[in-house]
Amino acid sequence: MEARNLNARRAQGSKEPGTGAVLEAPAAPGRPLVTVARLYVYALHGCLCEVAFTAALDWCYTRDWRLAGHSSLWALPMYATAIYLIEVMRTRLMARRLALPARLAAYTGFIYLWEFSCGAGLSLLGACPWDYSHYNYNLGGLVTLEYALPWTVAAFIAEQHVIERTLRIRLH
Repeated sequence: MEARNLNARRAQGSKEPGTGAVLEAPAAPGRPLVTVARLYVYALHGCLCEVAFTAALDWCYTRDWRLAGHSSLWALPMYATAIYLIEVMRTRLMARRLALPARLAAYTGFIYLWEFSCGAGLSLLGACPWDYSHYNYNLGGLVTLEYALPWTVAAFIAEQHVIERTLRIRLH
């Protein structure tokens, strides 16, 4: 009964008397996901988003309704570690009470550094699966400023939805 009342007050945006803070649901019982499980979730999320993004982008140019997006197996560890590092950054930036636009700028800058570093490493192996050389504002074909808005949106989704919800998953 108390849980139902708490949820009703949360939905109405009521505040706990005397605290000035909006009520939040109590922490779920159980253990949080271990790091390797979170990496798995982050890897799958990143690859799914990449396939969806490339399918939508290709559709804009070709109008091909097969929506055949693409990715690379190299993307799995890249997205896993990138989103995990954004999780770490999120904790530190929120502890400093940085506003969302400042956090998004930090995440986007990190994403560019990460993509450039991974691309440079893969290029040394002859295995870089992307080439932005045909974009106007690219650096070595490894990153392009034309993707600043999509990367910022990806950072927003990662912080506000993927990381937030992944950290709430509990094992019983």
